[in-house]
Amino acid sequence: MRQVISLLVENKAGVLSRVVGLFSQRGYNIESLNVAPALEADASRITLTTITDEAGTEQVVKQLSKLINVVKVTPYDSATQVLREMALVRIQVNESNRTEVLALSEVFRARVIDVRPTSYIFEVTGQAEKIDAFLQNAQVYGVRELHRTGELTLSRGKVGKKQSSSAREKPALVNDPNQKTPSKSEVKAKHD
Repeated sequence: MRQVISLLVENKAGVLSRVVGLFSQRGYNIESLNVAPALEADASRITLTTITDEAGTEQVVKQLSKLINVVKVTPYDSATQVLREMALVRIQVNESNRTEVLALSEVFRARVIDVRPTSYIFEVTGQAEKIDAFLQNAQVYGVRELHRTGELTLSRGKVGKKQSSSAREKPALVNDPNQKTPSKSEVKAKHD
């Protein structure tokens, strides 16, 4: 089964290499991989998709949590997270099919972001299945180029009573000066 895993990591050299190495050591292929800066200044978010069963996912999450510079590991859960993917698609057009291609884009809520005499570039955002369906229908006209981001996740907001602005907690920072820094022996014990 497809499993999306999101990691919050410290933005340091070698972190991505260690994450990818863990997957290759376990014999899992990474289907898609995204790395981008996180809200915290010294952190990055890695989102990856792999094919594994439930036991494999549990094992990978535990191993990722033990890696140096990994702050948080979150496997995708549809109840608590939103999942989206984006694709840029260049479709061949001519005078006879231009209106049909635009009608197709409206059905899938694809945005036209570039217009040329012989092609349109569309931006399609949504679940992977929606993008797959758009591509399948667009094949009739000729898909000339495609670039997909891979899946991205974000936690949904908390459900419940609203707090007053003074009672809201500050978001946790990766390098919080008030947070206790683990000793070398604690870090070493984490990785043994």
